[in-house]
This record gives sequence, C-alpha cells and structure tokens, in this order.
Amino acid sequence: MPDSRQMGRDMDAEEKSLSRYWYKSLLGALKIIPMLLAFCEFGNTIIGLLDIPCLALSFIGGVSFLPLVFLYLASYVFGFCVYHRMFLHYIFITNLVNLYDFYIGIPICNRGILAIHCIVLCIFLFLVLYFRNKECCKS
Repeated sequence: MPDSRQMGRDMDAEEKSLSRYWYKSLLGALKIIPMLLAFCEFGNTIIGLLDIPCLALSFIGGVSFLPLVFLYLASYVFGFCVYHRMFLHYIFITNLVNLYDFYIGIPICNRGILAIHCIVLCIFLFLVLYFRNKECCKS
C-alpha cells in the first residue's frame, strides 16, 4: 500500500509540472500574439480600404486599448525585448490613425490612407528588424 506522504509528493510534482506547462504556454502565446494581431490589423486595414466586408478578421484580430495595455504590461513583466513591443506600438499607432480618420477625418482618398498605413508598417518592420538584429548581435 502506498504511503500517503509519497502520494502527496507525487501530486505536488505533477501540479508543478502542469503549472510549468501553463507558464511556458502563456509565455509562448504572449510572444506570438502581438505579431498575429499586427498582421490582422494590417489585413483588416487593406480589406477595409478595398470596401470588402470582412467582420471575421475584426473579431479575431481587432484590439481595443485595454487589451493593448495588458499586452504592454505583460511584455514588461516578463522582460520581453523591445522588438516584441514594436508590434504593439504598430497596433497602437494604426488605431490612433484610424480613430483620427473616423472622428475627425483625414482629407485624402483611400489610396492616401493606404499609403499612410504602408509607410507606418514599413517603419515598424524596419524597427523590428533593427532591434532584432541588435539583440542577436549582443549575445
């Protein structure tokens, strides 16, 4: 008959293993989610400017400011590199541009808006590559 203390130790080890699994899963998700959200943000912008109705992309990848604040806080708490936050910065800037265009209006055509979004995307992609390369060369 197994000892009750031994069974308790086995359960503690199993709980720690399960806890470690969820911790690693959370870290992996927090690293990948900003990239996926930025991709959805740009895709949603392109589709929206082409007047193609696609609400699914907004439901999947649309981010309001409160979840964005959580992702920023999580990136600092877990000590992510600056290039991980570049995707969050991109989402924040495009949301600001979209809000400004919606409420105040940018007096240019859809092609001009698309050009603005492409320029913002290129700037942030350059920054992502720059900071990623800088981080890799440091090690």
